[in-house]
Amino acid sequence: MDGERLLELGGQLYGGLPAAFTPDRAAAEKAARADGDKELATAIKALRKPSVGAWAVNVLVRREAGQIDQVLELAQSLRAAAEAMDGAELRGLTRQRRQLTSALTTRARQLALERGSRLTQTVADQVEGTLNAAMLDAGAAAAVRTGLLVTTISATGLDDLSWESAVAVPSALGTRAAPIEGKAAGSGPALRVVPENKQVKREGARERLAEAEAEVAAAAKSAQQTDQAVSDLQGKRFQLRSEIDELQRRIHEIDSRLDGLDEDIEVAEQDQEDAADALRTAQGERDRAQAALDELG
Repeated sequence: MDGERLLELGGQLYGGLPAAFTPDRAAAEKAARADGDKELATAIKALRKPSVGAWAVNVLVRREAGQIDQVLELAQSLRAAAEAMDGAELRGLTRQRRQLTSALTTRARQLALERGSRLTQTVADQVEGTLNAAMLDAGAAAAVRTGLLVTTISATGLDDLSWESAVAVPSALGTRAAPIEGKAAGSGPALRVVPENKQVKREGARERLAEAEAEVAAAAKSAQQTDQAVSDLQGKRFQLRSEIDELQRRIHEIDSRLDGLDEDIEVAEQDQEDAADALRTAQGERDRAQAALDELG
């Protein structure tokens, strides 16, 4: 397989538009098969489509090669200052790092807009996180330089990450993406911050507003649902309270009937006792009359 050809095709695929990636990959695979290079065709077919954030970083690396070089050169100085424990220099370089990565993220959003794609705030955060990771770790920097990222990367858990898995063609690690649109990757001008674009800032503000409005709508819906839940529970409580009141009314009624029955039982028991006395008296009179009859023979 022609490794250089794969890297060249990779540069074209990962530097193009996200929507064109799949059809362009299919066309490249078909062309390789037509040329009889089945191994290259298989390798092309295996190329993963990049996430939107990874695509934005790839475009940025090719379009702003000089600025990326400045970022990574600053990263080397930052790591050296950290190792030397130079607090003042470290703080100054950290501020520069934040300014430059933020500015480059703004530039990435502008480049995406120029290509008809708006980066959401979440994706922009992923882009900035990838740039920060590249400044903190040489392996991440090598992955970013290839311009063949398939996913954004993070500065957390650096020891556990395999940068090869973040790159479409792992053998590309150690190479640099070819710059486009006449932007050469040299030492460039002195370290500076990329000017912010008002259109990108406006789009970012609109995105944050849209996200905030979505959160408000979700919170309002949740509040409405909880209000309805409280109302339903209060209705059930009222129903149960009514049932309790009805049961208590019936208990009171039954208690009154029970009191009446107790009185009737008391009268009946007295009548029972009087009847028993009368029976005993009558039986005594009968016994005496029988005895008198018996004496007369």
